Amino acid sequence: MGIPFLKVIQPGPLTTVQDLGRFGYLKFGLPPAGAADELSFRVANALVGNPPDSACIELTVAGGKFQALEGSTIAITGGNMKPKINGLPVSGWESLTLKEGDLLEFSLVSSGCRSYISVAGGIDVPQVLGSRSTYLLGNIGGFLGRPLKEGDTLLRGESSKALPRIFPKHFIPQFPPQIELRVLLGPQEDHFSSQGLKTFLQEEYRVSPHSNRMGYRLEGPQIETLKKGIISDAIPLGSVQVSGDGQPIILLWDRQTTGGYPKIAVVIRPDIWKIAQAKPGDGVFFKKVGMEEALSLYGNYRSFLSSLDNLVQ
Repeated sequence: MGIPFLKVIQPGPLTTVQDLGRFGYLKFGLPPAGAADELSFRVANALVGNPPDSACIELTVAGGKFQALEGSTIAITGGNMKPKINGLPVSGWESLTLKEGDLLEFSLVSSGCRSYISVAGGIDVPQVLGSRSTYLLGNIGGFLGRPLKEGDTLLRGESSKALPRIFPKHFIPQFPPQIELRVLLGPQEDHFSSQGLKTFLQEEYRVSPHSNRMGYRLEGPQIETLKKGIISDAIPLGSVQVSGDGQPIILLWDRQTTGGYPKIAVVIRPDIWKIAQAKPGDGVFFKKVGMEEALSLYGNYRSFLSSLDNLVQ
């Protein structure tokens, strides 16, 4: 049985429990879900001495208010929601101490889109198909398969005393209002005209307010197509579909598992966290990379994630 450690006073617009996701169920139409920004999520766990897949709280656009029910070691990473404990500003990207009765609160995000709260011992919710992640469309996982609500009480797992830790400042990612996403073209590159490909790679797009954990809709110049649809096939993480109106959609962790819109490109895994931290109105540019470069970048990314426990001080 977990230890009650945090009561939700105000949940924010979309606050869920996430781990790294559930895998092996795409053939049944079930996406992995999981933390939208894997990088910030993993750092949050490293800062409190957790295994990398321990469940955390994911806040979106704005946080809320939470009351500590007992003493705990926590960390806050990701977008800057100006966290405070008992009205006093506290730093992100380092471990923090919550005492019984403390009030933890957040404001509207000033950079980025999502923040993560980790706790030593991890958020203790039941595993569903091997994961504690919330899949909202399926109403499974996390806290009763839904976003957190006022009055909810979160439990944490058992943990040894966590040592104070800080993530080095020069490694902390930045969340600018304009980002570049590296992509591999295809798999339906031949469904687009040369002008359509040029438009995609040279023009700026803006994140639409109609974006969520399933996919990010972008708004900008129309991408010219030669063929309008395909026989539905699998949708990998980061797929960039082009809908009937010529606008791109980047599919993320809660995406549908198959689809019939042609995919002009796929965002490489090391850049997924960048789009997950973009908010409505932010600018997006796409940059083409080759397979060899993409594999090298992915290898560097995995090596960096594996070194997080050694990087925190």
